[in-house]
Amino acid sequence: MTSTPEWQDRIARRMRLRDLHIFSVVVRTGSMTKAAAELGITQPAVSHTISDLEAAVGNRPLLERTQSGVIATPYGKVLLERSSESFDALHHAVRDIEFLADPGSGKVSVGASESFISSGFLATAIDRMMQRHPRLSIEVVDVNTAELDLIRLRDRSLDVVLGRTAVMEAGADVEAEVLYDEPILAIASAQSRWAHASALTLHGLREAPWLLAPPGTAVRMLVDDAFRAAGVEPPRSSVTTYSMQLRMQLLTRGNSVSSLPASLLRLNGDHWGLQVLPVTLGKPLPVVAITLRRRTLGPAVRLFLDYLREAIIALDTDNHR
Repeated sequence: MTSTPEWQDRIARRMRLRDLHIFSVVVRTGSMTKAAAELGITQPAVSHTISDLEAAVGNRPLLERTQSGVIATPYGKVLLERSSESFDALHHAVRDIEFLADPGSGKVSVGASESFISSGFLATAIDRMMQRHPRLSIEVVDVNTAELDLIRLRDRSLDVVLGRTAVMEAGADVEAEVLYDEPILAIASAQSRWAHASALTLHGLREAPWLLAPPGTAVRMLVDDAFRAAGVEPPRSSVTTYSMQLRMQLLTRGNSVSSLPASLLRLNGDHWGLQVLPVTLGKPLPVVAITLRRRTLGPAVRLFLDYLREAIIALDTDNHR
């Protein structure tokens, strides 16, 4: 970027990273006094820093006082958002330099719901990556992707989130790469009455004790729509839960029925004694890797995404053997 006199005078010389950090702490704590205590400096020093920042942005107020403390003005919110992006970019620059100095090292933070954590393709990708890059650190955080919980992606504490959602629903500030389309299957214990039924239909499963995700989630809507398309009212959920482990434990104990991703069944079906029921629950749902649109992905994150794609190809190959 070409340096301009305005850049040199108002930003490069007058706006320091330390000042932006102080400003962010003031907004987070809602108090200059609290910010000073946390940073180990005096309250007048904090106040002077805010005054300098306001002068740098054209003498526009960055903070306003309320009964509960100080909050950012519209000007302050813009500065806070953009400075957060700058700190994130610098943080990634350091990580990228470390990766270049020691190829195969670094850290990737991934958000995923339990269905992806329990299924095969994420574990396959991580296993392959660890074998070839043992110094790489991978953090997997359980997030509620069913409700498009992307807070930790947007605050940049996660690099990528795996979800089962339509690309357009994720938000204008994110990019969603469709990794593959996954069938959702009706499942019961191999010992249940449903697994031994001679002719099974959705109408016959209407009164079964279903274990389902909460209403409004992609898989729950898929199940409800499948029943309606067959001219049957959707089943009542006997147990409503996001937990795949709980569902599998309950399935093995009786005559319950549930809807599970095909990848999860592939890894856990034999272990839990589960069987696919001969009914269709609609079209496969897209599995997507969601990243921030304006955030440059570091080499370690790009490497992780490559291993995800490789794992999907491997699993698809195994399924066709």
